[in-house]
Amino acid sequence: MESPTEATDVAERFFRAVEKGDIDEVGQVYAPSARIWHNFSGRSQSAEENLKVLGWVAHKLSNRRYDVLRRVAIPGGFMQQHVLRGTLSDGSDFEMPACIVCQVADGRITLLEEYLDPAQAEGLRA
Repeated sequence: MESPTEATDVAERFFRAVEKGDIDEVGQVYAPSARIWHNFSGRSQSAEENLKVLGWVAHKLSNRRYDVLRRVAIPGGFMQQHVLRGTLSDGSDFEMPACIVCQVADGRITLLEEYLDPAQAEGLRA
């Protein structure tokens, strides 16, 4: 089991890589068998499927940053509440609050559960 510091270090590494659009680094943070679940679909993705989505987001949203409202170690991982902010291709501002709950083992994310309102992601689809 990861220590609280190790779990939050994994969170820091993961979110910094997403901010930079470094999809290869994100892939290194995911365990090979990681599953990514979303509340809005009730379905899970493989890490590979999720990396494609994150690459698409990196293309659509520049100046990405996570304003972390709360990040705490929990048994077996971490929880983070944040607002994803960035700039859309038309120059308008984008923001989307979300909550992520992750299980971590051996320094890698094995399960990521994402809670967000998909209507707030509509700007990315335009």
